Amino acid sequence: MRSFAGARELSRADLLGAPVHWPRPSVLDAAITALDGVGPKLAEAAAEAGLHTVGDVLWRFPHSHRDRSVKELAEAEEGSEATVSVEVLGSQPRPFRRGSLSIVSVKVGDASGHVRATWFNQPWVAQKLIPGAALVLTGKLSKRGFVVSEYEFVAAGGGEGEGPRTDTPARPQDPPPRQDPRPASFVPVHPATDALKAQRIRDWAKRACLWAPNAIEGLPAELRARHSLAGVADAIRAAHFPADEAEAEDALRRIGFEELFLHQALLATRKRTHRAARPAPRLGKPGEPVGRWLESLPFEPTRGQLAAFDEIDADLDSGEPMQRLLMGEVGSGKTVVALYAMLRALEAGYQAALMAPTETLAEQHAITLGRLLANEATPFALITGATPAKIRQQALNQLASGELGLILGTHALIEPAVTFARLGLSVVDEQHRFGVGQRRALDDKGVAGMAPHVLHMTATPIPRTLSLTAYGDLETTALRELPAGRRPVETWLVGEERRAEAYEFVRARLREGRQAFVVCPLVAESEKMPGKAVEVEAERLRAGELRGFELGVLHGQMPSPRKAEAMRAFAAGEVEVLVATTVIEVGVDVPNATLMLIEGAERFGVSQLHQLRGRVGRGEHASQCLLFADRVGALAYRRLRAVAAESDGFKLAELDLSLRGEGEILGTRQHGLPRFAVASLPEDSATLLEAREEVLALLRRHGSLADPALGPLLDAARRRFGAGASDPIPL
Repeated sequence: MRSFAGARELSRADLLGAPVHWPRPSVLDAAITALDGVGPKLAEAAAEAGLHTVGDVLWRFPHSHRDRSVKELAEAEEGSEATVSVEVLGSQPRPFRRGSLSIVSVKVGDASGHVRATWFNQPWVAQKLIPGAALVLTGKLSKRGFVVSEYEFVAAGGGEGEGPRTDTPARPQDPPPRQDPRPASFVPVHPATDALKAQRIRDWAKRACLWAPNAIEGLPAELRARHSLAGVADAIRAAHFPADEAEAEDALRRIGFEELFLHQALLATRKRTHRAARPAPRLGKPGEPVGRWLESLPFEPTRGQLAAFDEIDADLDSGEPMQRLLMGEVGSGKTVVALYAMLRALEAGYQAALMAPTETLAEQHAITLGRLLANEATPFALITGATPAKIRQQALNQLASGELGLILGTHALIEPAVTFARLGLSVVDEQHRFGVGQRRALDDKGVAGMAPHVLHMTATPIPRTLSLTAYGDLETTALRELPAGRRPVETWLVGEERRAEAYEFVRARLREGRQAFVVCPLVAESEKMPGKAVEVEAERLRAGELRGFELGVLHGQMPSPRKAEAMRAFAAGEVEVLVATTVIEVGVDVPNATLMLIEGAERFGVSQLHQLRGRVGRGEHASQCLLFADRVGALAYRRLRAVAAESDGFKLAELDLSLRGEGEILGTRQHGLPRFAVASLPEDSATLLEAREEVLALLRRHGSLADPALGPLLDAARRRFGAGASDPIPL
């Protein structure tokens, strides 16, 4: 074993002489007011910055460090900033005022000379400036003395604090004099806010580091030794206050690895716990009804779809509840795979449900299923908020009796009035748009004592590194191939100077009998959010560039009957141009629509733009997508150029991850994504994969991460990322 960030071999005497320490993690839950000098006002400012407890301060690591080499007083130049290591020579000062200024002044010196050091508006420092106190000062030398901008007391010996031994932690004291004889020449710069300066957070971190030994050690000793990783307390302290840049990098590398390792450990345990909690129906092997349906399809399934069928078959016959994420390119045939899974449940005597986040998408699924089941005697029903009461009640009665096997709908499916006789499988489309409670409610409608199989679907291709953090407790299937006959969509970024030319192109395609979408970012005009609104733009186009053509309007605030009629008219060809919001992003399938114009394209993410243009190119004719942007910065321009140049959704998702980070790739932070203090994706992708392999190796070796031989691994994971291993999967 070696000491942290050093090559010195620890002797037997070193190891035997090391203090025995029992961490008390609850100590780190002490309110930030437990730190000396933090009152209610500062605590309020800290809370706004996300700092509520002593532990929060420990995990607020510096974003950089400044090298402040210490000079002797005699070397300091007048008017230039310098850092000096001095001792208080005069008597303890008293604060005094001069106008609106509070001033503390005391004589300090080193071997090369002495000077009067002055603090402005920091009266509390006076009580610490006792004769003989050693400190490091940063500031400027003038004819009148040394004006201090930053300071740090240097301790003189004594042991490290563990934090108080009471259930309600008392305030930790400042370190005893000369606890660390090394002057702080490598100074951390912590993330600051308007109300909290970096120096104040650094001061808090120094005090909080006294309690670092109470952090749970999440990495097993064998793993730490193999990777040459320090203990967690040493790493925390070195990340805040390293001796040099190399020590800082080692500490942060260790902490980042532990974060990814613990998160993967928690996901792996949740997956196993969920599968073991309740059995699922064993549906056996595919039978004659499903085989007959496959033969009736008017197309050959892609290799990706065939592989997905095999993976689903294995899940459905395992006796454990399927938890699989099916992600695929726009138009890659996810609905065919979902219907295959649902028909497998029906032929085994169970019911199946498909839940979509919007009425438009649910209705489009109903149309698609009607087409795919045209040759089969397989009845199904659709339930949304717009379903007439009589039809709805009939469907609910048949569902409860078992007469109806297949149901489609929105969140209306999870209402208490909806009961199933034998729900064996559910499909949740665009699952990230549902809350955890909504997905759990559908899961709870399964057969008593059993969990239904669940297939989650998303049309947003997800990079592997992100899927391992956001969806690491799901098995994943990716559909990358497009069905035969699908044509790539040409995408052009069009400047305002070419708008007239672009609309001439649109008119030419409309005269050929094609149809077009015009996508606007807003439903209604707004002073706070400038941009084109659907209703206003539709009226402008009717009187302007598209005069003489039939235009329709579609947006999410329209009543359900109007939305349904708008979609019906467009699908029937009665409307040539549909002016809409992103409500058309998923589930709209009109093969004759070959053109899409997107206004304010810079407002949309890469994946969303890719989804939108997937509404065209679904027929035999060449298709185009035109991107208009109002104000384009450098980052937005890179995103738009990427969409124009790349048609592979998975490659675009990787680019989106690199440009925006893991916190925004799915649009918001509400999808259960972890917040790492140090680790960052995709930059730390290699570390993520390494951590995942370590977790899987431990599972193979020990059978469970709860094995006592692994120490408090799971306790550390639960504490770091919240939910317990037995909690429902937070998709």
